Amino acid sequence: MRQSLATATYLASLVLAVLPTAAESLQTRGSEFDSACNEISKAISSASALHWPGLDLLYSKDIGHWATSSSQDAACSVEPGTAEDVGTILQILAKNQTPFAVKGAGHASNPGFSSTNGVQIAMYRFSEVKYDSDANVAEVGAGLIWDEVYEALEPYAVNVVGGRVTGVGVAGFTLGGGYSWKTNRLGLTVDNLTGFELVLPNGTIAAVNQDSHPDLFWGLKGGFNNFGIVTKFNLTTHAQTEVWGGLITFTEDQLEKVNAATVKFSQQTTDPRAAVLPTYNFVLGGPGVSLLLFYDYPTAPEGLFDDYLAIPHFTKDVKTRSFLDLVKVAPANATGGQRGIFHTVSLLQYTDKIMDAVLNETKFWGERLSWKTGNFISYDVEPFLPSIFSHAAEGSSAFPPSRAQGLLPLNIYYAWGASFEDETFQDAARQSAAQLLQIVQAEGQDVADAALYGNYAIFDTPLERIYGANLPRLKELKAQYDPEGVMDLAGGWRF
Repeated sequence: MRQSLATATYLASLVLAVLPTAAESLQTRGSEFDSACNEISKAISSASALHWPGLDLLYSKDIGHWATSSSQDAACSVEPGTAEDVGTILQILAKNQTPFAVKGAGHASNPGFSSTNGVQIAMYRFSEVKYDSDANVAEVGAGLIWDEVYEALEPYAVNVVGGRVTGVGVAGFTLGGGYSWKTNRLGLTVDNLTGFELVLPNGTIAAVNQDSHPDLFWGLKGGFNNFGIVTKFNLTTHAQTEVWGGLITFTEDQLEKVNAATVKFSQQTTDPRAAVLPTYNFVLGGPGVSLLLFYDYPTAPEGLFDDYLAIPHFTKDVKTRSFLDLVKVAPANATGGQRGIFHTVSLLQYTDKIMDAVLNETKFWGERLSWKTGNFISYDVEPFLPSIFSHAAEGSSAFPPSRAQGLLPLNIYYAWGASFEDETFQDAARQSAAQLLQIVQAEGQDVADAALYGNYAIFDTPLERIYGANLPRLKELKAQYDPEGVMDLAGGWRF
């Protein structure tokens, strides 16, 4: 009965949440930003296109996000097809002081970070992957998702350091740092970048690398969209075989065993080809775990994952497969189309008490938020090796601000139905992060001021908590390359 009532409440809230959205969409035309839209429409080349609200499905695609709470009704959307057109668009927006947003794939959970009621720029047309086998570099368009990148590189038996689950965009993931299945062995995505094509706030195009613009090259590695709009990324490629791994799900009665296996894996595994991602979910009235196993070779060493494999499972899909197939096996899109928020805690290692706390938080907030149209309460446990930041030199990127010790980002993710409950879920995520941080500190981990991962941190996180001592330099860099504050017209982490 309890679950039925919660479900009925959730469905009713969905109807209420959707009705005003449709009305607002029809009212958007005639907004104060239409003149800028018309000017852009006349100025861009045939390689680009502008869309208006109403019956244009491409407009809906352009403003849409994985989390509906991250979408806004824009005055218009524009899909630039060339870097030159991106420059033209930025110049018009700057002249008119029109708010805008830049969207890669739309996986940002923070509201307003890649959406606007002004001009929505959707990067979908930057969709090419070019592989240079001599240089071991892949040029990747900013409008792609990682699935598409992996598919394009698969025939060459090479890969890049990118996203772990299906549907995640290249742009925001890379500009924020990028934790990958390959991070234990090769570092963050920003540690595997060789260059960018960047449209500066004044509309000019720059090829940014360590030689041409070492300051911008540093700032873009973790500094998001503060310095202009990136249209292409140059990523180092690495040889790729088939991999071993997949998805196992466990029911509530087995979770103490999952906890124990995770602590042992975190504390004892040193093989950089191995990784796990246990996700603690409260769904359909109770907690469970979706566990992703990964080994970067067709077969895993004997005994490496035995503690997990010995636990009685609910479902199991683990085998030798392509890297792309492993990425697609994770049900990351299952909660798409709901409202959502992320938050995070950084820690150094998982212990029994920390894992107990993760499970307790899953139950505590799952039971309470289910009555608030919450349908997915989730905690991603990411036990990387402590050496993950050692794959690049200290001071080589804006994030992380220090590479003295590796930081493991625990991701809190809540999904719900009703817009009037937004603050409830956002506050709950903050409270849960604070509780987990207290437990981590009680375990002797000095992480009170540890850098938080910008792709997971909730929108009101102080910039100092993400960039630490790098923040003054980033602000100076922003002032140098964007003296008119053009990028301040867009959302996101603003310097």
